[in-house]
Amino acid sequence: MSKKSQKFEGDPNTTGHEWDGIEEFDNPMPRWWLWTFYATIIWGVLYTVAYPAWPLINGATAGVLGWSTRADVAAEITAVEEANAPVNAKLEAAELNAIAEDPELGSYAVSAGSAVFKTWCAQCHGSGAAGAKGYPNLLDDDWLWGGSVEDIHATITHGIRNEDSDEARYSEMPAFGRDELLEKEEISQVVNYVMSLSAEPQDASKVEAGSVVFADNCASCHMEDGTGDRAQGAPNLADAIWLYGGDYETLTETVSNSRYGVMPAWNTRLTEAEIRAVSSYVHQLGGGE
Repeated sequence: MSKKSQKFEGDPNTTGHEWDGIEEFDNPMPRWWLWTFYATIIWGVLYTVAYPAWPLINGATAGVLGWSTRADVAAEITAVEEANAPVNAKLEAAELNAIAEDPELGSYAVSAGSAVFKTWCAQCHGSGAAGAKGYPNLLDDDWLWGGSVEDIHATITHGIRNEDSDEARYSEMPAFGRDELLEKEEISQVVNYVMSLSAEPQDASKVEAGSVVFADNCASCHMEDGTGDRAQGAPNLADAIWLYGGDYETLTETVSNSRYGVMPAWNTRLTEAEIRAVSSYVHQLGGGE
C-alpha cells in the first residue's frame, strides 16, 4: 500500500495524481515558454494571412503578399528564354544541314535537343532512344520515313497518322485477316516467306507459295525484294529489324490485323527552335543519315 507523500508549508498545490506515494506539483509553466508558444500562434496566423495557405475548392488562399512558387518558376523560365532568344533565332534561321557545321550552334542544338527529348520523347522512345516494342529505335539506321535531318524534322513537326496535322506522315497496312483479304493458309504462307528473307521460316515448305502471295499483295509497298519503301513508310522486311517482333506469331498478328502506330504532331507543342534542336539531337545519335 502506497504511503502518501508528506506536504510542507509553502508547497504548491498538486495536480491530484499520485503513484506509489509520488505526487506532482502543479507548478505554472515558465513565462518564457508561454510567451514563445503565444508567439508561434501569432506567427502562424500572420503567415496564413500573408502567404498561400488555406485550401479551397479550386485552389487556395493567395495571401496578401501575392507570393507564388509558380510565378517564381515562370519568371525564371522567362529569363532563360530571353537569354536564349538570340541563339534560338539563329537556330531557326539556319539551314538544317548547316546547324551541325557551326560548332557553337551545333553544340547548343544538341544540348537543347537532349533536354527536349528527355522531356517529351523519352516516354515512348526510351531515355537512351533505343525504343521499345511498337516504338522505333532511333539509334540504328532503319528509318520508316527517312533519317536525314530534314526527314527527321518533318516527322517530328507533323507526326505520324494523327488528326492534328494535314501533313502528318500517313500509311496504312491492310488487315489481311480481319478484313478477309487472305485466307489463313495464305497468311501462314506469306509469313513464312517474310521470315525467310532474314532468318529461318517456321515451315520452309510454305515459302515458295508465300512468295506468290507476297508478290500479289505486299510487293507494291514493301518492294519485290522486301526491302521496303521509306516514302510510304513501308518497313524493310529483309533486315531482321522489327518494330513489333519478327517471330511467327507476331508476324501473323501483324499481317492479320495490321498495325497503326500514331505519333503526335509537335509543331503545336514545341517551338520551331525546339523542333530543330531535337531533330539535330536525334540525327547525331548514330542512326541519322
